[in-house]
Amino acid sequence: MSYGSWLTLVKNAEKTSAVQGNVRKVHYRFPDGREMAEEYSMDTGVVLRRAWKTKSELMRKDEWKIELGDPIPSGFKENELLVKESSSEPLLSKRLTRNSIEWRIRNLPYPLCTYSITCDKNKKNITIRTSNKKYFKNIEVPEFQRCNYTPQQEEMTVKHQNATLIILYKKPKILLEMEKAVLMELQAVETMEFDNLNCEELLADLMT
Repeated sequence: MSYGSWLTLVKNAEKTSAVQGNVRKVHYRFPDGREMAEEYSMDTGVVLRRAWKTKSELMRKDEWKIELGDPIPSGFKENELLVKESSSEPLLSKRLTRNSIEWRIRNLPYPLCTYSITCDKNKKNITIRTSNKKYFKNIEVPEFQRCNYTPQQEEMTVKHQNATLIILYKKPKILLEMEKAVLMELQAVETMEFDNLNCEELLADLMT
């Protein structure tokens, strides 16, 4: 996919938008049948949560897959998303800031020197290995795929604290431009405001 292709998808999607407090929730229905839900901070314009609704051929039912944000956002049905992992298992979470993409992997007690974190320029993802062979993970980065960006090792920083591996990647200029273009597109979407509606009810309504 390319920058232009992603923007075309967003522009052609049927979009519903609602605001509660300082959070804007947007629900997309794409021409190909897929659905996406996002939550934006009204203060920063940064995406706080993103999930995709896809059809499971095996189970023959729709499922929500979390791309960004808490593993189980409020308003989603837990049994339709994932099986709760053991509290001792490594747990990956992802968030965006204005200038970076951040991943945190909890329950990784090994010292920083144990980890090898590299950018795969062909697959446009990030790979984590440990010298003790206790952990391996390929982290897909949809943002890089959408703007056809090749990740660079020097744009990534890594630290380890409190049994948590923290990976920060500085957003490339093309990603910042794409995020701005999407926000410009969303300005034209009529937005409802709900001051007294429960956040869980609002997100559930948008995804019905």
